[in-house]
Amino acid sequence: MSEYDARGKINRALLIGVHDYATLDALPAVEDNPAELKRALTGTDLFTADEVGICRPTEPWELSRALKTAADEARGLLFVHFSGHGRVGSDGGNLQLMVGASVSGRSHTTVSWQDAVLSCLDSARAERIVIVLECCYAGNAGGAFHSHSRPMSLLMAAQPNRRIFSGEEPAGGTLFTRALVQILECGIPGRRFVTFEDLVRELRGRLADERTPMGDVWEPRSAKQNTVDDVILSFATPEVRLPTPPRVRLRRWFNQHLRPWRRPLLAVLTVLVLAASGLTALKLLRPLPACPPALELRLLTAPESEPTLRRAAFAYEMSDANTRPLEGEGDLPDGCRRAQITVYSAAKDQVDQGFAAAARWQGEARGSGQGGPGAKGTDPLNRPGPQPDLWIPESTADYDEARRGMPPTPAPAALHNTGPVAYSPLVVGIPAHQQLDDADPVDASWQDLLTGTDSGHRDLKLLRPSPVLSGTGLLHTIGLYLAGDGSPIGPSGAPDRTLAEGAERRLSAPGSQYADSTELLCSLRPPPDGGRPGTGRGARSAPLVSEKSLADFNLGHTVGSCPALDTPLAPADRYAAYYPRNVPALDHPLIRVDWRGARDATERRAAADRFAGWLRDPAGGQRILTAQGYRGVPGKDGTVPAPAPDSPLRNSRAGAHLDAPVTPFTAGADQVARVLDGYDKAQRSSRLLILMDTSTSMADGGRLPVALGAAGRALEMVGAHHTYGLWTFPDRGHPDDPSAVFRAVPLGTADPARGKAVLDRIAKRGTAELVDHGAAMEEALTAAVREMKTSAGGNQAIVLILDEDDGGPRRAAGVEQALRALLKEKPVVPVLSLVLGRAGCDTFILQGLADASGGQCVPGGPQAPDLLAGLIASIGTAGKEDR
Repeated sequence: MSEYDARGKINRALLIGVHDYATLDALPAVEDNPAELKRALTGTDLFTADEVGICRPTEPWELSRALKTAADEARGLLFVHFSGHGRVGSDGGNLQLMVGASVSGRSHTTVSWQDAVLSCLDSARAERIVIVLECCYAGNAGGAFHSHSRPMSLLMAAQPNRRIFSGEEPAGGTLFTRALVQILECGIPGRRFVTFEDLVRELRGRLADERTPMGDVWEPRSAKQNTVDDVILSFATPEVRLPTPPRVRLRRWFNQHLRPWRRPLLAVLTVLVLAASGLTALKLLRPLPACPPALELRLLTAPESEPTLRRAAFAYEMSDANTRPLEGEGDLPDGCRRAQITVYSAAKDQVDQGFAAAARWQGEARGSGQGGPGAKGTDPLNRPGPQPDLWIPESTADYDEARRGMPPTPAPAALHNTGPVAYSPLVVGIPAHQQLDDADPVDASWQDLLTGTDSGHRDLKLLRPSPVLSGTGLLHTIGLYLAGDGSPIGPSGAPDRTLAEGAERRLSAPGSQYADSTELLCSLRPPPDGGRPGTGRGARSAPLVSEKSLADFNLGHTVGSCPALDTPLAPADRYAAYYPRNVPALDHPLIRVDWRGARDATERRAAADRFAGWLRDPAGGQRILTAQGYRGVPGKDGTVPAPAPDSPLRNSRAGAHLDAPVTPFTAGADQVARVLDGYDKAQRSSRLLILMDTSTSMADGGRLPVALGAAGRALEMVGAHHTYGLWTFPDRGHPDDPSAVFRAVPLGTADPARGKAVLDRIAKRGTAELVDHGAAMEEALTAAVREMKTSAGGNQAIVLILDEDDGGPRRAAGVEQALRALLKEKPVVPVLSLVLGRAGCDTFILQGLADASGGQCVPGGPQAPDLLAGLIASIGTAGKEDR
């Protein structure tokens, strides 16, 4: 997702705070909100003091006038913040913002969100509009918001139909605004700026422990309309802040000093135009030339690498390498960006599918929708996304696998491997207080590590990211199969099938794999109230991950969907890194993707080469990459440099060994294919039951498309060894039976097309396919578990997709206890839950289901479908759980 940078443009911020009411309760804490927020907004490069206005309206017309003035003046970013009372009608609609003289029930004394605020903003000339509503029932603003045409981003302090505690706190601003101000002032670790999406995510994390007056989790909501990019709201950062580009300083100076006088100056210039000196003065005072649109380069990468590459791309965009004049490009003003790098990510299997369907990828991008027969059923524009100009996978093995899947005929996409841009050795994380007795951390063979962690020694569960979805998982599997005894991996040779099956049996399954290293480690992070350090799930596990991700975990950095911690983990909760001998490191090759027939192919190739050169430059991109915990690329003498002085790997609490070697990737493309074939043959047949909530509440808040997407992602994991079923609940035909389910696709089906057809029908018909009575989750799940328990075999799981359990008021006594007892009976049937409701997985019943079944609970979010897919990918593995 690209970022909108409004620096140097004509921006306006209107901060509305109503703390004193004639007939309503006073909100004393709101009084400080505007001043605190103004300080935060003007503390970085985005707003100047004269661009921020404060409004404390008593009458409705005062708010409307201030809003119209700000909307008329803004040309870049318009930021509007309201804190005060809010009211809605009995139907939950018609949100009213209350000013000082407002009286409940008298609409002429209030300001209508839909009729007054949105209609005014819809006529604004600003390029982007960001609105923050901090009032009771702020979440009810989302409906009317989507009916307008301006590019707007809306942050609502709470979910729909919820009141909030906001205004009666001690002085210094409300709880919500204090959190918002702190994020805007201090920035976010690992980020060079704070965007709208960053702000929403951080606020949700900081308010996760708070409750609304109704006892619900306090969960800020957001919505976007008519914009696909992300708006930068602050350039604060805990890192070293990048200097303000000269063009921004010049434009800001012009806006502040010359623009207010533009009319008198024009009058003077009209007189001076009669003389030659006047013509010269007019030329000198003309505004700076506008920068032409930068050439967009799309960079596709793995989810693990996306945060770091976003930082690198932003640094490159603002660097001299991308803004200084080049010979032959004198028409581009100095300081203008030549290239804009859009960074996005996708799981490994989705990238493989995209390049395999390159003809359709290009055809859909051009609007023709045409592709080869091999692309049937694949939608590359949906996943992985736009056609990339650059691709940085986790390793050369990913590149080899993508090339193997491309059609033999000349494809519209040509992949050119330009070599690595960074390294990260693969490691096995061993709990710090259980380090192995007979294994050297930097020179142990895989056999040594397997022995040291087996049931006769440390008895640790080996956990690996899915080789199907993760480049880290694939490379770890190559190491297990080809370098088990510690010997170097040559360019030829095949893995021993018996060795492969033995290695797979040591890995914990089912439901133990994840889509990448970071989500795997996130699942092992001890909860804040997890009790004594070193006693949680992580103390019994040994994750197969990368050196960088393990260091991030130990240091308390952001890992996957787990936010950063204030301090590193306690010593007993950390892992020590063990480096399997001669296992190749992740080498992150930069692949240039040339698309046949592109009219600007020459310009794109030159821009890609400039960016690649900057990434490998010790004074350029290497500083960014190594500061995030990667190892640098070899210098001119061929040696890999030691980690940079500011590298987190040098922190003694990171658990890394700086003397561990970086082993280059030397396996051949045929070996990668044989390893994956060996992995596939080591799988056992398995059953998957997808149980999906189709009650009408799934239509609220955009949950249904997310649920359908997650179910579709689950079906993609159904391979040659899998059968599945797709059931929905409640059953329209039996509304009085809470345990009734609709068997849309019978259990035991092998063809994923049947399930996809059901999901397509639901997506097409929308609410017409939903059932208008409550979904009793525990009863429906009991029916599903009983059905799955009829099979004596292992390697089966239930995927439960829901928003919340609606069966409580009508539930018979003892259902929950009976379900838990049933789950504990043999054979094991893990329940993998995806919860889209406001409370997510933070409920006793859902945590209990995961514990009783040996499953997992995944809260809704952008990464949820891939996280769920990673868990499903291990259902067919013959792991430690089955021995």
